[in-house]
Amino acid sequence: MTQRRLFLRERPRRNRKSAAIRDAVRETAFGPEHLVLPLFVHDGDGEIPIGSMPGCSRCSVAGLLAEVERAHGVGVRMVALFPAIDDALKDPTGTESYNDDGLVPRVIEQLKNRWPELMIITDVALDPYSSDGHDGIVAPDGRILNDETVEVLCRQALCQARAGADVIAPSDMMDGRVGAIREALDDEGFSEVSILAYTAKYASAFYGPFREALDSAPKSGDKKTYQMDPANAREAIREAALDEAEGADMLMVKPAGPYLDVVRLLREHSTLPIAAYQVSGEYAMLKAAALRGWLDERRVVTESLLGIRRAGADVVLTYYARQVGEWLAGEA
Repeated sequence: MTQRRLFLRERPRRNRKSAAIRDAVRETAFGPEHLVLPLFVHDGDGEIPIGSMPGCSRCSVAGLLAEVERAHGVGVRMVALFPAIDDALKDPTGTESYNDDGLVPRVIEQLKNRWPELMIITDVALDPYSSDGHDGIVAPDGRILNDETVEVLCRQALCQARAGADVIAPSDMMDGRVGAIREALDDEGFSEVSILAYTAKYASAFYGPFREALDSAPKSGDKKTYQMDPANAREAIREAALDEAEGADMLMVKPAGPYLDVVRLLREHSTLPIAAYQVSGEYAMLKAAALRGWLDERRVVTESLLGIRRAGADVVLTYYARQVGEWLAGEA
């Protein structure tokens, strides 16, 4: 067969012909500075492994400090705290959420004493503190009470700010909570505390391992009246516009992987930084496949995080944050 030469002006492969040129023209990168490490903490002794999230545990306070030290040592400078609260402290209105002597304020104080420069993100929602397991107060007829919940969320946010939280992250999806929290923070002199709004938090099936980690699943019903319908994308633009107008400093999409189109959509419609949460179910799938030898863990995790960044996320919350930091530092 006679070899035929193609006369092409454009040959994209010329920009792929060596590692040097591939590195030079690479459009997307990520490092530990883009990552947030979510951490589970309980008010007891020892570490409690999370069965559906191999490699992750519900940490004691001492264990959490050790985990942060490891992460900080490889350049991960942001953490998000999620508390597992004893059932005896839970009630229908989540009063423990704004206890100044509670677990989260005490953990914040210890973290700040050890690493003043560490950026601490705190979750604002009632589900870890509610005897009903919902993000809001449940009415006798099963409805989630929006305005009554927002009042408690403001108290929770102020409690966390007093303890030294840098970023308040309301994950509850109640209407108007960003504006109310911003006003409450400013009125109490916490104008420098940021708000990372869970803007597009979907009623996703990918949260299962997280609820195991915190024992925070709803006791009845589901979260579909406040979390977003997975079928909707345009609705996220509306939520973003409201959160931005109410004073949010950053916008969140959760989960990340199945909603990269929404990450891109918010990137195109807002000038605010965009965060995306690679949630527990995403972690569990990657970890399980890697443990079985079906996938190369380092390569698929790196690729998944690049995909989230490429879609438009400035910040990624991932349970792989410390491990990725170690990979990039050459420690693993």
